Amino acid sequence: METDATKDSLSAWEANAEFWDSYMGDDSNRFHREVVRPRVTELLHPQKGDWILDISCGNGNYSAYMAERGARVVAFDYSKTMVKLAQKRQKAYLDRIDFQIVDATNKTELLTLKRDRRYHKAVSLMAIMDISDIVPLFEVLDQLLDDNGIFVFATQHPCFVTLTEQYLTPHSYLGEAIAGQPQLQCYYHRSLQDIFHLCFQNGFVVDGFYEESYGNKEKPDVIIVRVKKATGKKIQSSRARFE
Repeated sequence: METDATKDSLSAWEANAEFWDSYMGDDSNRFHREVVRPRVTELLHPQKGDWILDISCGNGNYSAYMAERGARVVAFDYSKTMVKLAQKRQKAYLDRIDFQIVDATNKTELLTLKRDRRYHKAVSLMAIMDISDIVPLFEVLDQLLDDNGIFVFATQHPCFVTLTEQYLTPHSYLGEAIAGQPQLQCYYHRSLQDIFHLCFQNGFVVDGFYEESYGNKEKPDVIIVRVKKATGKKIQSSRARFE
């Protein structure tokens, strides 16, 4: 069931979709090109023959980047407008990218992404902080990825990028990703331990991690994490909820 938080977030992204697509263009902005994409690509290593799930794909620029390298991609976003714009912008790659409208907070919808084989890899560029509830996503990824599957995600650094004084307590706040966007969007803050415990609870181990900053400064703006499916039982955690 769609929560009020998810509805509010979706409303903002529907309002901002055309502005966002126009701003990002075909190559995305410098922040994505110079800070996010290099480390994500290093940890993901997209290559010919890969079967990759692109989570909250936006206008599909990274989906196209992977397709250019020979991967086949299923890409999804919950914004119908954004998916329509992605299909238009990435029309040259539609034989290698299957765009879908799916809500990352909805387990039933996520399970529709199953195909006749499991994905080798999954990726999410700067979207984890935009998703109101990431528990269903991590639960379903265990089913969608093959036994050697990896998930690489980049998200804003919870220690240094926030508009509040809270850190340990999950919370949300409104912010502006791109100056002049039509509507403020909702950010969902989670501590590093909450993010990592959720990985462990769902049978993943962390085997790649970077902290990157935009420009020459000490405090990083983003974390880039690679997790892989672990053998054996899922790790139990005393932390019961991640919102």
